[in-house]
Amino acid sequence: MQLLKAHLAVVGAGIMGLAHAYAAAKRGKSVVVFERSIRASGASIRNFGMVWPIGQPHGELHQLALSSRAQWIEVLDQARLPYRPDGSLHVVYHEDEANVAREFAELAPGLGYDCQWLDAHQILQKSGAVKSQGLQGGIWSSTELTVDPPKTLAALPEFLEEKFGVIFRFGCPVRSVDLPVIETGIEKWQVDRAIVCGGEDFETLYPEVFKTSGLTRVKLQMLRTVAQPNTWQLGPALAAGLTLRFYPAFQVCKSLAALKERFNRETPEYDQWAIHGLVSQTARGELTLGDSHEYGLTVDIFNKEEVDNLILRYLATFLCAPDMTIAQRWYGVYAKHPNEPYLSLNPAPGVSIVTSPGGSGMTLSFGIGEKTLEHMEW
Repeated sequence: MQLLKAHLAVVGAGIMGLAHAYAAAKRGKSVVVFERSIRASGASIRNFGMVWPIGQPHGELHQLALSSRAQWIEVLDQARLPYRPDGSLHVVYHEDEANVAREFAELAPGLGYDCQWLDAHQILQKSGAVKSQGLQGGIWSSTELTVDPPKTLAALPEFLEEKFGVIFRFGCPVRSVDLPVIETGIEKWQVDRAIVCGGEDFETLYPEVFKTSGLTRVKLQMLRTVAQPNTWQLGPALAAGLTLRFYPAFQVCKSLAALKERFNRETPEYDQWAIHGLVSQTARGELTLGDSHEYGLTVDIFNKEEVDNLILRYLATFLCAPDMTIAQRWYGVYAKHPNEPYLSLNPAPGVSIVTSPGGSGMTLSFGIGEKTLEHMEW
């Protein structure tokens, strides 16, 4: 069997793997990417496509998200892929939600966020997709952007191949990593370094490492509408009061405790399934809606109708769209650590495992990839 050669092998062609391949290729390294599926089909294509810096806690992770955003734009522009740089709105309809949103808007500029409080009139000028009845205002942020995950993840390998000569092996599971040799069953590769970005696959490579890592799986349920009329656009991606109690960025707000207490008292079913309401729009005009969170290593393969109904019920309190006909329903699964925002492990000399951005893969991956390569010795 011929021994093929590259500087770096990346295992996994989800967004985390592609981000690491891009970071290495930019540095002039030869890269081969192995993907067990015929195409990327995991969490990287089963999400909102939101690059969401406002959700990251201030400091290192928020800066990492902004770095990742800049690289996203760099890549998307080079690859001529569509995206929506429309920012985000967190809209609020209750006094306790408004208290949190106002407090965050006051604190945020000093913490590095580019956002501001808008009153109800200003919100409605930003978006025609927000219900006006009972609207008190919200947080406007310019930093968020939206990509179309299936379209983008299908196109990026071709871009990396054409621009940098990255080699892709789809439908090619890696059987063993014993540097400098990587075996797939049909090929052997000699590489200097390997990065394993297998997402929620804890069993194939280094299962003993994953078993003691503390990682678990998170299942989320999502929905997508039919395409909206061409004359109507969502504009900024939308979130509302439930999201204020979900993302760590808002933990700096002292007023958050009262909001959490009300939701827990009035609508405990939202906490039971860790539901919060997000809305983004694809390049084709559909609205992506969600989502919920179920935690545990064993994933229920069946969606729960009650969870979908709860998501839609909440979205109906703030979203006003021409056609809410649901065309698709699915679930995604990602890896999450209970304490760390992501994991970078070294199970063997020259080998890194990079995983578990905990639902922030689209937001953080390019930043994490850049950070990994900056610290990699060749």
